[in-house]
Amino acid sequence: MFISYIVLAFTALLNVSIWYVWNRPVPAPDFDGPVAGLAFSPYQRGQTPENGSGPTAAQIESDLARAATITRSIRTYSVNGGLERIPALANDIGLRVTAGAWLDRRLERNATEIRRLTDVARANSNVERIMVGNEAVLRGDLTVAQLAGYIAQVKRAVRQPVSTAEPWHVWLDHPELAASVDFITVHLLPYWEGLPVDDAIRFTFEKLDAVQAAFPHKPVVIGEIGWPSGGRDIGAARASVVNQAIFMRRFFDIARTRGIDYFVMEAFDQPWKTPFEGRAAGYWGMFDLDRQAKWPLTGPVQERPDWSNWAAIAAMLFLLLAVPMLHHRPDIAVSGKIAFAILTQAFAATLVATIMTMTETYLSALAAAIWTGLIITQFLLLMLLASDAFEMTEAIFGRRWQRIWPARLSPQGARLPKVSIHIPICNEPPEMVRQTLDALARLDYPDFEVLVVDNNTSNPDLWRPVEEHCIRLGTRFRFFHLGKWPGYKAGALNFALSRTAYDAEIIGVLDSDYVVAADWLKRMVPFFSRREVGFVQSPQDYRDGSQSAFKRMMYWEYAGFFHVGMVTRNERNAIIQHGTMTLVRTSALKEVGGWAEWCICEDAELGLRLFRQGWQAVYVAESFGRGVMPDDFAAYRKQRFRWAYGAMQIMRRHATALLSPRATDLSLGQRWHFMMGWLPWIGDALGLLFLLAGLAWSIALILAPTRFEFPIELFMLPSIGLFAFKVVQVLSLYTFCVPNAKPKDRLAAAIAGLALTHTIAKAVLQGLVVRSKPFLRTPKMEDAPALVRGLAMVREELVLLAAIWAAMIGVGVTHMFATLEVKLWCAVLFTQSIPHIAAVVTSIMAALPSARPATLAAPERLGREANLKSGYRAALPQNPPTAP
Repeated sequence: MFISYIVLAFTALLNVSIWYVWNRPVPAPDFDGPVAGLAFSPYQRGQTPENGSGPTAAQIESDLARAATITRSIRTYSVNGGLERIPALANDIGLRVTAGAWLDRRLERNATEIRRLTDVARANSNVERIMVGNEAVLRGDLTVAQLAGYIAQVKRAVRQPVSTAEPWHVWLDHPELAASVDFITVHLLPYWEGLPVDDAIRFTFEKLDAVQAAFPHKPVVIGEIGWPSGGRDIGAARASVVNQAIFMRRFFDIARTRGIDYFVMEAFDQPWKTPFEGRAAGYWGMFDLDRQAKWPLTGPVQERPDWSNWAAIAAMLFLLLAVPMLHHRPDIAVSGKIAFAILTQAFAATLVATIMTMTETYLSALAAAIWTGLIITQFLLLMLLASDAFEMTEAIFGRRWQRIWPARLSPQGARLPKVSIHIPICNEPPEMVRQTLDALARLDYPDFEVLVVDNNTSNPDLWRPVEEHCIRLGTRFRFFHLGKWPGYKAGALNFALSRTAYDAEIIGVLDSDYVVAADWLKRMVPFFSRREVGFVQSPQDYRDGSQSAFKRMMYWEYAGFFHVGMVTRNERNAIIQHGTMTLVRTSALKEVGGWAEWCICEDAELGLRLFRQGWQAVYVAESFGRGVMPDDFAAYRKQRFRWAYGAMQIMRRHATALLSPRATDLSLGQRWHFMMGWLPWIGDALGLLFLLAGLAWSIALILAPTRFEFPIELFMLPSIGLFAFKVVQVLSLYTFCVPNAKPKDRLAAAIAGLALTHTIAKAVLQGLVVRSKPFLRTPKMEDAPALVRGLAMVREELVLLAAIWAAMIGVGVTHMFATLEVKLWCAVLFTQSIPHIAAVVTSIMAALPSARPATLAAPERLGREANLKSGYRAALPQNPPTAP
């Protein structure tokens, strides 16, 4: 473990170093003050003028005192909702005021504002200037003539100089407006122009000089100058604390040299503006919403001065995840430990950075709930990624395996008890079942029986030939036709259990299509000589992988689980039991109550119950039997739907044992593997919900681009990163652990797995909320052309694919791919479209005519010796499918 601790310490130190680089001190010109003036809005957390929840006099007075620490002049925007008290309160602490009235399309309200403004100006000697309206022409609320009329009305009523505030281009476009004011008040906000911060000062003074040149006989005051510390990117303009500090301190230095009069936009962050102007509108203050300075006026500036605390949290979370995992596998090669540590630290740091961003974001109750939900989702994502990273590291770099049992190492000379083999069938082709029975008749084993149980088959032409074949094979083979029978496969297996020979100590279960090797029982049953073994499992394998490109894809997609996932799960006695090629101790099966007829994955559910009773499992990663795969994409999807739906049934029924900290009937490793094994499927369901939400948000981004903003990058990057990691993981595992898979087979397996994403998502969502067994409808278009049948099979995926691409193009064109946020959002949409593309491709391939006739392979001796490279590396059978 010493090397492990060195790797962990190095990775944690690397994490801290990266946090430092991202938050390193940045030099900026020193400014010793004072600031010429501040735009002043005193709304506190949760207050907004939209509902009349304004600040109290005490709150205003406190804010004025805070502003007075850096300036002697403020500018206000309204004399409504208690803000008319500001001049009098400011006078008490020696602040000068440029008082403003808010004007918009509401003419009666405008009249009230004008009246109150003149009253305030007359009553307070510290009101040195008057501002009639703020960007009223820019918003289109008033015409120039209307605004000039209000200005003239105020000028007749007060002694102070009167102006109005507009951006630089409004003054240049409407020189007639300048004739009505005593001085020009110009807004210069280069962030909204999409300029990088390094070019912002040049732009600011270039436009200021242009306005001064256009109106040489009018004093010019900068009514708003600033840069936001947070918000979305606009072109090359990036909102950040460092950029805000750099811009403002550079401006202060030049403005003092040139003697420019200005008001900083603004004193305090005002997040109530964000619904109208976007996220950046809440982050223009020199002080945050809690009235703390965001950056100093002298010395270097840091984006987050408290970065070291967050770096430490990220390191601790990483260590909490990584230490237990590496502690259990100290044999992992150093390169594997480094890869796992870096991946896990990256995942942990991303989660912590997201939480940090949430704490720095002003959120409404609804927004906080949404963020919390997203962070919980990211935490689940972190656990999934850590689990997948450990599985990949363990499989590729593990050097010592504690629970590897090649069949050649089965106990020699062990007693060979009687085995009862159960084969449930329902509407199966008789020829296929006969091949299965013939292979069983050739078993090299002294004492066994075969029980064939047919249930719910109404056509006697299907079940009678099987019955007759059982009679021909002799007394070891018994056939039962049950007619309509409850419980589906589990019901048939429970019936077989009730008819099992009294002296059968082991029960074997086979699907009706499996052709087994003659030494299957002789090689596997001896493992039951260990009294703690409850069941013995070997992998599912298939003999029709060469019939078509589609079946070849399926073959290799199945192979990854049985030759990677099951082997790593076996290390912690947490394999998934399968309803074929499995052997169960009869006493154990009866002890736990037989097969669960309520669950459509009765095999996996039985395995979990056996684990809960303390039984051990043996997994031998060698093939002793081969069946046939689904014939088309519809059957392939139905099978995976059943697995995912059944997993949710199991999770709901056994939730206490899996999740409760007080439950003790499962080990931590067993809980981990079962929950982490199902989490990717739950992730697919969440992905479908996020996709629908993303499409709705994309519509808003297209139809109202100025009102709606992109999600923060920390929520977009994990989606892309997860997909990239999963691709690397699959290709790496197949490369190192499934050596018979060629590069094209690895890619085909990945495509086939992706093609089931939508199906799994629906199965999980139904399994979490619906108790009855589902039925997955198959489109009836057998006579249509192959392309039409293929597309019809995935019509839901096609609709979603079209919607995703339309959204991606629409968002990109609307926002002109101008910022990183736009590009990331389009990348997220493209990533979400890939599983749907895979579904369409796979369905079309499945609908194409087979390259070889779909006949059943003859029974054959199965080449199955495992390749134990690097500890286990259990290979596929020696005769994998050839290229179609």
